[in-house]
Formats: sequence, structure tokens, C-alpha cells
Amino acid sequence: MSEGRTIEAERGSPHLRSLPHGFRAVVIGASGGIGGALCSRLEQDPNLGELLALSRSGDSFDLLDESSIVDRARRFSQKPVHLLMCATGMLTTDGHPPEKSLRQIDPEIMLSQFRVNAVGPALVAKHFLPLLDRKSRAVAAFLSARVGSISDNRLGGWISYRASKAALNQIVRTASIEVARTHPEAVVAAVHPGTVRTTLSAPYSAGHLTMSPQDAASSILSALDGVRETGTFIAYDGSNVEW
Repeated sequence: MSEGRTIEAERGSPHLRSLPHGFRAVVIGASGGIGGALCSRLEQDPNLGELLALSRSGDSFDLLDESSIVDRARRFSQKPVHLLMCATGMLTTDGHPPEKSLRQIDPEIMLSQFRVNAVGPALVAKHFLPLLDRKSRAVAAFLSARVGSISDNRLGGWISYRASKAALNQIVRTASIEVARTHPEAVVAAVHPGTVRTTLSAPYSAGHLTMSPQDAASSILSALDGVRETGTFIAYDGSNVEW
């Protein structure tokens, strides 16, 4: 099937009008296709005050090393954070593609998927969500995937990836309840970015509508700008995704 079917977002740089002027942003996974595009879009926002871009290749940030996460959170803890983007994820493990059936489950590969897709973001939530502004609107978004939806699963397959993203969704939902007690204006959300033309999704994009990382970043930021309910699972276009 053709891979030429694309989605294009409205051109131009989206401004996060719902966040205060001079807002502070953190992007984790900044060296990835979507993470890098998010940083580029944010840097074009005239309301941005400060951006902390974290990645393994950029500054040796290690998603699976809690001490690394603690260290970076401390560096940015002097003033409140208004936007947290956790743009991390793993689909293939050491060249192994997602499973097509239960027969292909490998426990080590499954554990690797859970470490990157669930445990790492949970540690990010543990140490960065407390930094969100308590007095004004703040948004924390974790990149999930529609295939992590249990209700939407009608094809099967991709067991480890689906399960790890479903675990992430539960982490996000639970964190949103806890954060709401101390940060009444904060929104914590899981986001399905769509099928983005990145190294991660390239082998699996045939027959799907795809978009560039830049268009995906614009759409995601625009969608988050309009979200008012915390603990939600949304797609890049702002529509709700079934849990």
C-alpha cells in the first residue's frame, strides 16, 4: 500500500495561549523525531520563557536511571514549570519487531518495553510533576499510542507495546488524580501523536495516514492548549481516545 497519504497541520507556529507569558517548558526525549520537533515549535513561541530539552544523546539524560531524573529535576526546580512533555517511547527492541502473536512473546523484550514505555515515564512523573505551577495553568503530557487503548483493541498483536502503553495510560490517569489535590489548575494527559514519519514508526506506516514530526508537534501543542479536563487520553487532533 502507498505510504504517500499524509496529514498536514495548519502552517505556522502554534502559540500556547492558555499558558502564562514567559512559561517554562521541559521536553524529555528531545533528540527523538517528535521531541525535537516539539522543541523547535516551542522555541518559536513568543510566550516561551525557558526551555529545558533533555535526551540521552544531548546531555546523557537516562530515562531508566532515577538519579539522572532527580538531578535534572533539581536543576529546574527554582521556579514553577508550566509545560512538561514526555516524548519518549520504544516500539522495537534490539531489532526485534512487535509480536504478531502470543507465541512470539519474549520476557526480556517485554520487560524492556515496560521499562522504557511505563517505568521511565512513571519516574518522570514522580520527580517532575511536583514542579508544575500550583497557582496557574500547567500542562503535563505523556506520549502514548492509540494501540494502548484496551477498548479500541480489535486486531490483537503487538502485545508488549500495547500492554506497556496501557500501563502508561494508567500511570497518567492515576498521577492526574494525585496532582489535582495540590495543583488545581494542572492538566495531566496521555497523547496519541498519530502515525508520525519517524525512525520508530517508519517500518509500520504503510497504509496509514502519516504526518511529519513538525506537523505532529504543531497539532499536539494546539490540542493540549485546548484541553481543560485533567486525566484524559487525547489524540493529536484533540479528540478523545477510549481507555
